[in-house]
Amino acid sequence: MPESRPPPAPTGTFDNNNGLLSIVIADDLRQFLESMLLALATLLPIVNPLGAAPVYLAKTVDLSAQEHAVLARRVALNCFLVLIASLLIGAYVLDFFGLSVPIVQVGGGLLVCSLAWSLLHQPDEPLEWVHDAANTIRRPDLRTRAFYPLTMPLIVGPGSIAVAITLGANQSHAFRPLIVESLAHVAGALLVAIAIFVTLRYAEPILRRFGATGTAVLLRMSAFILLCIGVQIIWNGVSALWRSFNGF
Repeated sequence: MPESRPPPAPTGTFDNNNGLLSIVIADDLRQFLESMLLALATLLPIVNPLGAAPVYLAKTVDLSAQEHAVLARRVALNCFLVLIASLLIGAYVLDFFGLSVPIVQVGGGLLVCSLAWSLLHQPDEPLEWVHDAANTIRRPDLRTRAFYPLTMPLIVGPGSIAVAITLGANQSHAFRPLIVESLAHVAGALLVAIAIFVTLRYAEPILRRFGATGTAVLLRMSAFILLCIGVQIIWNGVSALWRSFNGF
């Protein structure tokens, strides 16, 4: 009597599941790369760490090389955290306080104009040091200086925050795409922060090639461009507010 053999296990279902899983992973990877590149291409030109380098050096002329390295790392970390907060929860924070992106642009643009105006009228000698009665030099704490004005509004200003909030507000509401896009935005913000750190860390040897006169000229030009950027940000916010007012 021939020995009975169990029927072979069906393989079609297994292969189909594998194929479906591969397609889903490929779609998630494509979405991740697209969202990361979009965040990087959108945020990096607005952040523009190279354009902020002369202003950064003008605000840190009193620091040693070691302090420069520490401060550049703190500024890059602060920029990363501000960008991440704007990307992930910025829209919810604005809704909670009843604010709109145009309002943020107007207020932030005024802050940028104020910083640029002070830099335009800043003398070439460093004024960051303050002498007390004992004639000892006291300087602002690096943590405080790293956030204001170096992180905000110099590098991550209202324009960057507004763009980051807009990117975050346009994320998908489905759970899986939302997770993929959020991770992609985190990766994009991390790449921007790395670019900020490298630029600020080596800003002094780069700008040293311009010499004292060239650096002073570059600082004035950067301050003027920063002032124009602030005016443009204010104009964008006012224009958006005017359009919404006319819509009523």
